[in-house]
Amino acid sequence: MSTPQVHPVAPPRTAPVVVAFLVGALVAVGLGVYGSVHEPTFFSINVAGFSSPTAVKAWLATLAGVLALVQLASAAVMYGRMPGLRAPSWIGTLHVWSGRLAVLATVPVAVHCLYALGFRTGEPRVLWHSLAGCLLYGAFVAKMLLLSRRGLPGWAVPVAGGALFTAIVVVWSTSALYFFRTTGLTF
Repeated sequence: MSTPQVHPVAPPRTAPVVVAFLVGALVAVGLGVYGSVHEPTFFSINVAGFSSPTAVKAWLATLAGVLALVQLASAAVMYGRMPGLRAPSWIGTLHVWSGRLAVLATVPVAVHCLYALGFRTGEPRVLWHSLAGCLLYGAFVAKMLLLSRRGLPGWAVPVAGGALFTAIVVVWSTSALYFFRTTGLTF
């Protein structure tokens, strides 16, 4: 009788995780530095049907927030964190596309914030908003870099996704929520 061969399992690779998070941190810091040294133009483009550029930003941030909730729910289903719920075949596609659309919705907001307003620190809400906006894109870059790698620790992508989700929530609550609380649900 022969002994079954045991193939060693490669340990999770942490170097790509460190590199991805470092690149993400560089992106976040780079955006913050750009926003700090760039002279704000205070110029923005209004979109037809909205009362102001701030209203456009608030609604796009809200769309990104709703899509981030879809991301959270679909990830929970994919990772088996919803007891009794079996992942349908389309859940991965929903997760990918809701993420793409969420980031796409944030791009005009980020461009306006960085170019027209810059990185601001005048009051705590604005400072948190500026920090979270930079973190959002750093976490996005880190997550995208991690998604293209195999053999990572199981926590790597969820941590990057969690940081991205948290950044979207903080950005939304320090901007869109503030806007809606002060002006109402206006367009």
